[in-house]
Amino acid sequence: MVVVPEFLIRRVYKKGSLKKLENGASLELKNVLGPGFISGFNYVKINDVIFEPKNVKFITGGQELAGENVSEANPVAFRLNQEGILVMTGQNCVIDGKNIIEIEVMNPEAGKVRMTVEDIA
Repeated sequence: MVVVPEFLIRRVYKKGSLKKLENGASLELKNVLGPGFISGFNYVKINDVIFEPKNVKFITGGQELAGENVSEANPVAFRLNQEGILVMTGQNCVIDGKNIIEIEVMNPEAGKVRMTVEDIA
């Protein structure tokens, strides 16, 4: 299993991209690390609100993928410099000021990959 340090993983998050939606949030990612795959969305947590895969959409490369449909059998390619938008729905979570965002995904080579970042809304 490959171990990717969290300080590198945090570079994937596009600072300043957190947006409050009517019933959720969106944020942007950009793969600056190298070609890879996402083989599952475990959860996205914004402040104290946890979004399960069924409430997460990943929009990239002209495709909109439901988080619950991304799996080891159906991974998503995330190439170098490719951008994507995560959209979480079902609960309000973004507050004015500092927000803490935690994203945990699965990667075929590294296993669980988790990143924690802060952003201002």
